[in-house]
Amino acid sequence: MSQPAPELGLNTLETLQSRFGHSDFRPGQKAVVEAMLAGEDVLAVMPTGAGKSLCFQLPAFIRPGFAVVVSPLIALMENQTTLLKDRGLNVGMIHSGRDRARNVADWKSAATGDTKLLYMSPERLMTGRMIAALQKLPVSFFIIDEAHCISQWGHNFRSEYLALAGLRDHFPDTPIAAFTATANEETRRDIADRLFRTNAQTFVHGFDRPNISLQVIEKDRADRQVAGLVKKRRGQSGIVYCRSRRAVEKMAEILADAGHDALAYHAGFSGEERAWRLNHFIEKGGVMCATIAFGMGVDKPDIRYVIHRDLPSSLEAYYQEIGRAGRDGEKAEAILLYGYGDLVARRKMIDSGDSDDAIKRVERRKLDALVDFCDARACRRTLLLRYFGENRSRPCGDCDVCLDR
Repeated sequence: MSQPAPELGLNTLETLQSRFGHSDFRPGQKAVVEAMLAGEDVLAVMPTGAGKSLCFQLPAFIRPGFAVVVSPLIALMENQTTLLKDRGLNVGMIHSGRDRARNVADWKSAATGDTKLLYMSPERLMTGRMIAALQKLPVSFFIIDEAHCISQWGHNFRSEYLALAGLRDHFPDTPIAAFTATANEETRRDIADRLFRTNAQTFVHGFDRPNISLQVIEKDRADRQVAGLVKKRRGQSGIVYCRSRRAVEKMAEILADAGHDALAYHAGFSGEERAWRLNHFIEKGGVMCATIAFGMGVDKPDIRYVIHRDLPSSLEAYYQEIGRAGRDGEKAEAILLYGYGDLVARRKMIDSGDSDDAIKRVERRKLDALVDFCDARACRRTLLLRYFGENRSRPCGDCDVCLDR
């Protein structure tokens, strides 16, 4: 499968500059691109804002054939293809939210060599009919985006991703590249065991987002606390995460009554309504009050704060959600409200869930790690990075614990 690793030549750099508008690689990108162009299987863990999408988009435009990109959400497919088309790049997608004629047109474009990236959902890819059709075509790579979704140890497990474990059986010689922004060592091992038969080239880029300050506040009358925090940040774009749909709608109403451009977002809204709310937030800003349904596919660089009204499910979920802030590299804030009641509710949720005992043990362990983070008496950033296997030599000097010293 693999070939000798090439030096990145003039053609690669020209493509980076002319097609993608970048003068050079960001830290961590070059090694991933080299491995993919050498035909290696790749597992890349890169934080939000590190440019992981370019790591698979660039090789796809250089290698013969076309790459199939597996994505868990229609919104994510739509967002990435729109950005690429705005650059004049020919990409396509196939999903259930489009009419058949548009899906067929994008399929034909890939089959004839006009399209270099074809996005689709895992359930669409892993049908017998699609597998048979792709086996007749020059697929350059299979790209698994948001690869943590395949792991039961990950924070956003999706059962439809499990079928992707069969990709290697159907395509023994086609490189597979898996990308995620959030996976600790346990989740990385699980992803690799499911997707790759042989050892994949694994790249773990630094998890630190130094422009995001970390703060945990004792929870006391959460709605009033959030309203006060948002008031102090009037005019800035932010996200308020809540545990339930009811809490989301109530929080959005409180903030709207206070004069903020605040919207609610959760899975109870129709796809069309969610798309409108997402587009409004991206274009107009304001405050988005949301459940975890609001996450993947959100590409707004100037989000200045993320507030967790309620305890997230794990440190992975927390890291992924605060990563929506500060993508432009400017200063941003992550503020978590933490109270004993949230901890009790989360433990009850785990104990009463339908998961088997092994999964429950993992969930309890993840909750304990989150509680340790909230109760930290030393640098929060150091604790967060250590959870993902990254060590700091000194405190950050910017989290609330460091600033209180």
